[in-house]
Formats: sequence, structure tokens, C-alpha cells
Amino acid sequence: MTLTNRSMASLRPQPEIELVVDTPQNSSFTTQIQSSLSLSSIFARRIKESLSSILTRFHAGYFRISLSLGGQALLWKTLIGPTDDSSTLRHVLHMFHPTAFLVLWSFALFTLVLLSLLYILRCLFYFNMVKAEFLHHVGVNYLFAPSISWLLLLQSSPFVTPKTTSYLVLWWFFAVPVVALDVKIYGQWFTKGKKFLSTVANPTSQISVIGNLIGAQAAATMGWKESAVCLFSLGMVHYLVLLVTLYQRFSGSDRLPAMLRPVFFLFFAAPSVASLAWESINGAFDTASKMFFFLSLFLFTSLVCRPALFRRSMRRFSVAWWAYSFPLTMLALASTEYAQEVKGSIAHLLMLLLLSLSVLVSLGLTIFTLLNTKMLLPDNDPISGLHHLPTVSA
Repeated sequence: MTLTNRSMASLRPQPEIELVVDTPQNSSFTTQIQSSLSLSSIFARRIKESLSSILTRFHAGYFRISLSLGGQALLWKTLIGPTDDSSTLRHVLHMFHPTAFLVLWSFALFTLVLLSLLYILRCLFYFNMVKAEFLHHVGVNYLFAPSISWLLLLQSSPFVTPKTTSYLVLWWFFAVPVVALDVKIYGQWFTKGKKFLSTVANPTSQISVIGNLIGAQAAATMGWKESAVCLFSLGMVHYLVLLVTLYQRFSGSDRLPAMLRPVFFLFFAAPSVASLAWESINGAFDTASKMFFFLSLFLFTSLVCRPALFRRSMRRFSVAWWAYSFPLTMLALASTEYAQEVKGSIAHLLMLLLLSLSVLVSLGLTIFTLLNTKMLLPDNDPISGLHHLPTVSA
């Protein structure tokens, strides 16, 4: 009995020793798992917070960037395309390598796809903000910008040619939203009390007109002249009404803040696009196209002669600066068609001047944007926080 007790006593420490050896290993393994899970959760939470911060500050106004890049792509496709202009300048521009154009178009496509994905996510997770944007007298006009950007890339595409099924399907897909917004917005201008044109008109209202004209140009390119004339007439009638309203500057209308002053360049963007759209419909840069071009040239000169109007908006970089590029690109494109029709030295000199200005502005904005990425999503956004910003009279 004593021997048995001694044997049992001698066996007791062994499991205790095993427990002492195994316990730290299990504890260390558990700690590693908990640490990895904690890091994963922290990483996921930070990604979610960053994405949420981006989506809450992002809005359709950022499609100014894709408008400018799409316009540049269309401009350079026109310059390197076939022409009967035998001038030295056009011959030099025609030497622009097709690979460089393909890189430009691909960059514009990548930018537009990225912006579109962000806006789709905003619609899915922050639909109330999109609804508020639709009800805003400035924000609602930029809802045309995605469709306009896609139509520009469609016309400048090196892969999709007009009069093909793919071109037709894509045109319908991008043109229908423009017409739907037309029915809503233009209907509000003369039927809804607080949405009268005299109370909501501002320079960004011309984006709706540009949307119709770009759609008309794309339709005429594939041979749908009836649809092109329909969209052209719809845009131009409302442009005339809008231009008169903006010229009168009713005291009851909402004024733009200083940060959004670059959108005044849209005044000459609409007639520039009108000259191009009418050329596509008529088949020649005739008197009507020249009239629209001269009007846009006059409005451009009027704005350039008033640098004080844009002084406050240029104090600090913002995405609103991209509003300079698209109108200049459309004016340069119209001057290209004008020079091809007139074939005069003055016309080609004007084309060179506007083309150089357009390229320099677009290139400069791209560099500024890459160098100031932290300022792309400011707290005092000019659209989402418009009512908090100071306004100045012209």
C-alpha cells in the first residue's frame, strides 16, 4: 500500500510538467490569431471609412475632368484624321502619332470608368445625397456630364466606328439619360413654382444644352439626321431662352460662389458645340456654323478681358478649375473646322492659338491635379456646401 502510494506520488508531477510546457504554446498561438484578426478588422474599418469619406464628398461635378479629357481625345482624333486642308500647320499636326492618341483616349476612358464606378457606389450607398444633388440648382446640371463624357469618348473611339450596331446601342444607352433629364428639368422651368428658370438659372444650366448638342452630333455621325435635328432643336431653343435669362440676371436668382466662377466659360462652350453639331447635320461648316463659332469667339474674348472675375477662384486649387478646359477644347475644335473650311492664314493662326491654349490648359490642369490630390475632396465643396460659401457680384 505504501509502495503504491509512493508510485502514485511520483507520477503526479509529470502531467503538471506537460501542462506547463504546452500552455505557453497554445497561448502564443491564440494571441497570434487574435492579433491577425484585430489587424484585419482595423484595416477593413479604415478602408470602409476612407471609401465612405470619398463617396460622401464625391459628386457629379467631378465629371468635369472626364469632359475635358474626352474633348481632347475628340480634338486630336479630328486633327490626325483625313482632311483636304493642305496647309503646313495641318500637315504638321497630322504627324501626331496614332499611338499617342490611343494613350490619350485610354487615359480618358480609365478616368471616366473610375469616376462612373465611384458615382454608382454613391448612388447605392448614399442615395439621399444623390437626391439632394438632383434638387440643387447647380448640382443637377452636372448630372448631364457623365452621359456627355461617354458620348465624347464614343465619337473619338478608335475601336467603335459609326453605323455599326455597337455604336448604335451605345448611343441609345448614353442619349436616353440626357432626354430623360431634359423632360424633368425643362418641364420644371415653366411648370413648377420654385424651379422657374428665372430663379434657378446659372451658367451651369448650359450643360443641359451641351448634352443635347453632343447627342445630336453623335447621332448625325452615324447617319441618324432626324434624331440629330430633334436633339439639336431641343437644345438650341432652350439655349436661346437660357441665354436671355442669364443676360438679364434677375435679382431673385441664386448667385454662384467665387469658387465656381470658372463655369462662366460654359458661355462660349454651348455655341462652339452648336457649330460642330450643325456641321455634322448639314455636312459642311456653312454660314450657320460660322455664326455659332463667331458668337463663341466673342463670348470667349469678353470673358478673357475680365480676369478680375476669376481672381478669387484662382487663389486655391479646386476641381472647379477643370471647367476652363472643356470649353476651350470645344472652341479649338470649332476653330479647326473653320480653318479647314476657310483655308486662310488668319484662320489657321487662330486655330494654332486656340489649339495651343487648349492643350496647355488641359496639360496644366492634369499636372496640378496630380500634385494636389489631397485637395480634390475639400470640406468646403463648391456644390455640396454651396450655401456656406460667400458670393460675389461680377
